[in-house]
Amino acid sequence: AAVHNPKHRALLMLIYSGGLRVGEVVRLRPEDLDAQRGLIHVRGGKGRKDRYTLLSDRAYREVTRYCEYGRSGPWLFPGTRTDRHITTRTVQHIVESARRRAGIAKRVTVHTLRHSFATHLLEAGTDLRYIQELLGHASTRTTQIYTHVSTRELGRIRSPLDLP
Repeated sequence: AAVHNPKHRALLMLIYSGGLRVGEVVRLRPEDLDAQRGLIHVRGGKGRKDRYTLLSDRAYREVTRYCEYGRSGPWLFPGTRTDRHITTRTVQHIVESARRRAGIAKRVTVHTLRHSFATHLLEAGTDLRYIQELLGHASTRTTQIYTHVSTRELGRIRSPLDLP
């Protein structure tokens, strides 16, 4: 809610919607968003691998709203020169500015949104193997970083002794 610039809102929502890396979001092209299937096609992600990840309806609506203001060039998020994409450093500044305006005291980075995406999927019961695919991790060991458990979730587990 603290981000009012349509381009910045769309960008941040896409990062969280699909658990994107900063280098992936800046290189998105309009044709990489598949609203019908609810997917983002990540081309040449880490390790130069392609993958699909989630595109939320809310994020897509925000991108559509942003595009109504006019966007030119091949990139979904062009830089100051339309033939080049926005820089990763600019995205980092956008996140920092949003953190300050929202009054968040904790350290927040672009990667925090990716980490939150994975953690929230895990807490919602999504299998770790699916999360691994969405994040583009080659190894489940990398994805296991997100398996830290919140005390709220621990409180929902019943002891086997109490099970019927």
